Amino acid sequence: MKTNLISNENNEGKFTMEFTADELEQAIIGVYQREKRNFQLDGFRKGKAPRSLIERRYGENIFVEDAVNDLLNKAYPDAVKELDLRTIDTPKMDFTELKKGSDFTATVSVALYPLFDVHDYKGVEIKKVEHEITDEDVDKEMKALQHRNGRMVDVDRPAKEGDRVTLDYEGTVDGEAFEGGSATSYPLRLGSGTFIPGFEEQLEGVSKDEEKEVKVTFPEDYHEKTLAGKEAVFACKIHEIKEEELPALNDEFAKDTSEFDTLEELRKDTAEKLQKQAEEEAETMMKDDALGKVYEANDIDVPEVMINDELNSMLGEFDQQLRAQGMSLEHYIDYMGTKPEEFRENMKGDALRRVKTRMIVSKIVEQEDIQATQDEVDKELEMMAAQYGMKLEDVKKVIGEENMKRIEEDAKMKKAVDFVYENAVKTDAPAESEEEKANEEETTDEA
Repeated sequence: MKTNLISNENNEGKFTMEFTADELEQAIIGVYQREKRNFQLDGFRKGKAPRSLIERRYGENIFVEDAVNDLLNKAYPDAVKELDLRTIDTPKMDFTELKKGSDFTATVSVALYPLFDVHDYKGVEIKKVEHEITDEDVDKEMKALQHRNGRMVDVDRPAKEGDRVTLDYEGTVDGEAFEGGSATSYPLRLGSGTFIPGFEEQLEGVSKDEEKEVKVTFPEDYHEKTLAGKEAVFACKIHEIKEEELPALNDEFAKDTSEFDTLEELRKDTAEKLQKQAEEEAETMMKDDALGKVYEANDIDVPEVMINDELNSMLGEFDQQLRAQGMSLEHYIDYMGTKPEEFRENMKGDALRRVKTRMIVSKIVEQEDIQATQDEVDKELEMMAAQYGMKLEDVKKVIGEENMKRIEEDAKMKKAVDFVYENAVKTDAPAESEEEKANEEETTDEA
């Protein structure tokens, strides 16, 4: 095979692959050997018919199409590698006449990964984010731990905010029941904001086995358009009222809920963990800020095919998440009162940002020649092992060469983000936008 590059511009490559009649003949022989078992002619056992007789019966080009496909499946990747092209889509091919005993040429057009450089990724100005943990933060976390170790107990009094009630309810609009408007033995924590505004408040003061008529108005932006803005009446009956009983915050509590013997030790450990978490969150925010500045500073022509591929991936992931909750993407879109094409269009901006950000970070890896150490790769593998409940050694055995390359690339890209962050200028005052800087320069010029 002989290759010839015609053009490489505007994110599209065009080249030819020329094949000789002998190359085609060898491919035809290969197809015949593979497919002859599927042919049976009079006077020959199945799979034993000569090629010449098969071609005479079914046409001399019976094996040509498959032979051409075999040639292309091997030749196309070799041609792309030889011409140093980075393709991102399925190629389109045009052929000269395909005929046994003749040379032929395939003219290939294929979308290419954009050629670009990333600039202004060193010294970006970001706002310093800091958060010192206070006693109030620790108190809040201890309160949450206290609630996690609390228990619900029956009470013989009217319901109040914070109680969990079990109730039956049946809703009507204009005297007619509506879908999803009724339930039996439904557990509801008063004050949770789970139901329509005003619903839960009207159940406060209601006693066990008491019936109550609750009147509410659906919000104007309610997801079910047929109910939006409508007044509804719910016939309710309370079957059970429980309140939360919390354990005392003392040394015994610390012993029961942790490895510490005193509440003071538990509070100290909690404060340290909260501080570490706050510092990690602050660093993540600053990294996102720095990367966002680089994103805005670089104008990259992102091919539509890459955006669509990302959209398909995002929608597939979202569909899987919904199905894990018993709902499909189709039903969710219908539930939201929109159309598939509108839903897809609304996600397009996020897909573009994800693709462009990934392209920028990948290019920084290349420009800075960032490499990943074995320890850094192992760290990525350890996270994967923890996710799937496997040992690191077992993950390494089953990961495969392609997945290992992807994990190495992920480790490099994390280092690239760290590189941008470490080279950023962190200020106490909010960082100026390019527009604000331009306005300042205009004011200076006018003066």
